[in-house]
Amino acid sequence: MKLIQRIGYYLGGFSFGLIILAFFLNGKKVSCSYGPDARVLKNIREKQIVYPSELSDTIMVNYILKKGDVNFSESDVHKKPCGVYVVEGEYEEKNILLTIENCDSIATISNIAYK
Repeated sequence: MKLIQRIGYYLGGFSFGLIILAFFLNGKKVSCSYGPDARVLKNIREKQIVYPSELSDTIMVNYILKKGDVNFSESDVHKKPCGVYVVEGEYEEKNILLTIENCDSIATISNIAYK
């Protein structure tokens, strides 16, 4: 069998496999949260979030929890009973820092700082 035929069979099988995967995974909520940032942010988003009483813009917080980055050097992840995470993000051209206490069933935003 010639090399071009092998490549053709490979690409045909690969394409068929992609179509089968797209068919079976269509409509399912599949996510790829493999990095430490993504896992922490997903964990926080899945819990009930308690906002400070003076906060009026919850859309901003939700946006930062989706697109922000966790600053692990400023976070205290091993604090008992709840780890404290500092999440940085940009919203409407403002740099925002959220300090979040991440407990077992609830996430509390304890501080919001604008830079």
